[in-house]
Amino acid sequence: MAASNSRKLFVNLPVKDLKRSIAFFTKLGFSFNPQFTDENATSMIISEEAFVMLLNEKRFKDFTRNQICDTRTSTEGLFCLSCSSKDEVNEMVKTAIAEGGRHAMEPQDHGFMYAWSFYDLDGHHWEVMWMDPAAFTK
Repeated sequence: MAASNSRKLFVNLPVKDLKRSIAFFTKLGFSFNPQFTDENATSMIISEEAFVMLLNEKRFKDFTRNQICDTRTSTEGLFCLSCSSKDEVNEMVKTAIAEGGRHAMEPQDHGFMYAWSFYDLDGHHWEVMWMDPAAFTK
């Protein structure tokens, strides 16, 4: 089923230290919308259509009755980001690890697709992938 209109995606994630998370994702090349940034939350820009709201845990709890997932023992989701090349995938994961993230899975090379992953400072699982556009022009 095709969407009849363009939709924006807003993913909300709890973080323990908002300033530290902003610094971490800034090193990965992301920027933030100052209109939606204060001491409790920020809007990380993924693209014109996708955003990740990083909210300190107290603010995040305002939006749910459930407990916040303990990412040391559980995975609440897999968040996948596309890159323009294998090199960009490698660079992003290496930077994430250098800035305090942890390796999640080993790199996976399927020829037409390459992926690697990391856990951010709060244990959220990020997949970083590249797909060969030539593989889909046949």
